[in-house]
Amino acid sequence: MRRFLTILKKKTAIILYLSIIGFNIGCDNFKSDSDSEIDDLFLTPDSVVLAEEEPKTLTASDIILKKEIQFEDYNLDDVYPHKDTTRVFQWEKIQEKIAHIENEVNSEGESHKIGIFSNYRNKNGEAPTVSDFVRNEYRRVSDQYGVERYQSVPLYSFEGDTILERYGRDGWIAHILGNDTTDMIRVRGVSFEGEYLIPNRYLIPWGDSIKFDKVVAVDVTNQNISTLEKRENEWYILSMNPATTGVHKPPYALETPVGIFAIQEQKEKMFYTKDGSSEIAGYAPYASRFTNGAYIHGVPTQNPRHSIIEWSNTLGTTPRSHMCVRNASSHSKFVYDWVTVKEAVVVVID
Repeated sequence: MRRFLTILKKKTAIILYLSIIGFNIGCDNFKSDSDSEIDDLFLTPDSVVLAEEEPKTLTASDIILKKEIQFEDYNLDDVYPHKDTTRVFQWEKIQEKIAHIENEVNSEGESHKIGIFSNYRNKNGEAPTVSDFVRNEYRRVSDQYGVERYQSVPLYSFEGDTILERYGRDGWIAHILGNDTTDMIRVRGVSFEGEYLIPNRYLIPWGDSIKFDKVVAVDVTNQNISTLEKRENEWYILSMNPATTGVHKPPYALETPVGIFAIQEQKEKMFYTKDGSSEIAGYAPYASRFTNGAYIHGVPTQNPRHSIIEWSNTLGTTPRSHMCVRNASSHSKFVYDWVTVKEAVVVVID
């Protein structure tokens, strides 16, 4: 823009100069070589360089939501009755999370190398103990943010001494800022704030062309679930259903953590064990895992029964699962068939 104004000032000065010359030479059809150079200056396409606009930072109001319900069973309204009160779909909170995802990952014209934190069942090794750890009500080591060491990844400071600062949840999303083949990789959070170093084995690189265009939104306060899909520049609401999330009940049941997570894997049947044992107790159908042992799945089927159970009267009431998000089994199949690893995220709000 500064160059543009400079050129504009020069142009004005030249025009004024030519006007004065015109009074001296009258109306002769005279054109000098310098006039040609001046014309070239005015007409050259690249003589005016406009400053590039900074990408707009989106807010909740920029996220356009439209309803196009594709799963109509058990469909809820935006505001619906529950016992002696009402419950709602918190669209503004969902829009805020989508705007954040758009700004961090889906913005046009910028390459984003994305990685996913991975330590399901400590398969990549138990994280070291942070110096300021606490033991929570489950008697497990956790950091000052309430993130447990079990199934989490260690995050280290990247300035000065390499110090273990906190834990990162399995399924969190991050920008990869450094070489992803080194022992320690620098990352910047999408699901969390700040920049850290993470040991290579805890990070799964997903590439630099990831677009999260499908969102499963889970509300632990209102006990509902919705699915949204981006088309062009608008987000379409495909389903609005009741759900049951995790309950804080030591020593086994945990609440569903709030945050932004990637869909990491899917199982047509997710087998679960009896509390405190390794004995298989049954299975949950059409399960999509997003963090630790938390899945979006259908109504659990307990042994010795084998057939799928479609509905439970506890859906949409109060939290009661072991971190997972229960739906009607047909809705969990809708989610299972619709979501895709590397395209879908789960947004958990309170």
